[in-house]
Amino acid sequence: MKSEYGFYMQQQNALKASGNGRFFTDQESRYTEPFQIYGNLYYVGDSWVCVHLVDTGDGLLMFDAGNCGAQAMLVYSIWKAGFDPADVKWIILSHGHMDHFGAANFFKRMFGTKIYLSEPDAKMFREHPEQSMVQISGNCMDELFEPDVEIHDGERLKFGSTEIQFYLVPGHTEGCIACFFDVTDGKEKKRVGYYGGFGFNTLQKDFLMEIGDMTFEMRRKYLNSLKKVRDEEVELFMGNHTANVDLLAKRKYMQEHPDKNPFLDSQAWKEYLDEKYEELLQLMNDPRQN
Repeated sequence: MKSEYGFYMQQQNALKASGNGRFFTDQESRYTEPFQIYGNLYYVGDSWVCVHLVDTGDGLLMFDAGNCGAQAMLVYSIWKAGFDPADVKWIILSHGHMDHFGAANFFKRMFGTKIYLSEPDAKMFREHPEQSMVQISGNCMDELFEPDVEIHDGERLKFGSTEIQFYLVPGHTEGCIACFFDVTDGKEKKRVGYYGGFGFNTLQKDFLMEIGDMTFEMRRKYLNSLKKVRDEEVELFMGNHTANVDLLAKRKYMQEHPDKNPFLDSQAWKEYLDEKYEELLQLMNDPRQN
């Protein structure tokens, strides 16, 4: 037993010392009180990874499922928001990285929740599972899964009273999705835009060469994806990570000004996509990345 415990501690210390260790230790310190963003749209994520709930009138629709290892915190947040986790009928995954599908297996097995993932990232799970990065979670029992439904470009699907227009926006992964749908507050509607992954970590030279993209084609795909959906009419920009929409600061502002909602901003979507476009051009022109 001593040797087994020694090996266990060795693995734990190695994870803590690794570059990714901070994402999987003391996750409860990232707990964020859930809140209503607008109408039937709620936030139940943490201070790093976004998770959103839509009350469709015929069950709950959840966008993403949090980080691996944060399942209990997510379930607690849903309860705290006033909902029953068992009522989550559908989970739409923005893309196939482990910090966004952490609780997918739990909801699927526990409540029969249907999991939706883009066709390209479902293919990635089957053919290149290592690109999901599940292996860095520090828990060998974190597993990939077969989605119940694979999403395709241009598809329109209905979840209760909520109809969603889907587009594939390859870049952060081959199968990132963008979603557009309405949320309601009484008789008033607002159009939501969701872009499924802005990170440049998978566009770095070393990463692209490791996965066999020797001409850095994924960077060009990302630029085209940003252009593809940039001109969609979006009144409420829903973040993938909290930094995308400055979520914590906006939440604080709402608390201090309960008669105002900073999430309602018809320019935020276009401005942020333009910002990422310019940042990506800078990356592509960096001699160290070529």
